[in-house]
Amino acid sequence: MGRRSQTPESRKLARERIEILFERAREFFPENPLWSDRCVDLARRIAMRQRVRIPRDLRMKFCRRCSAYLVPGSTVRVRVHRGKVVMTCMRCSGHRRFRLVKGGMRGDG
Repeated sequence: MGRRSQTPESRKLARERIEILFERAREFFPENPLWSDRCVDLARRIAMRQRVRIPRDLRMKFCRRCSAYLVPGSTVRVRVHRGKVVMTCMRCSGHRRFRLVKGGMRGDG
């Protein structure tokens, strides 16, 4: 039995739910960080099941290794080292590196 193809409506709904879950994670974080991690985990599962990419701005808000919701200063350490931004998760010590671009976000070098 083959897999059913996803309809555009179901993918759109999945994207909306992912955004809502990240919004809830932000709201829950001050009172209970574990709820925030749960929201991130659910959003990742929805994205994987529906084969939808999580938007880039939201991808930077969770640890890919332990699914922790990342808040600079409390769950993630942000450093600049040799032209790269290094984000270190305080729970699992996972690293993520992003290259700094001259001229801001425009990418004009």
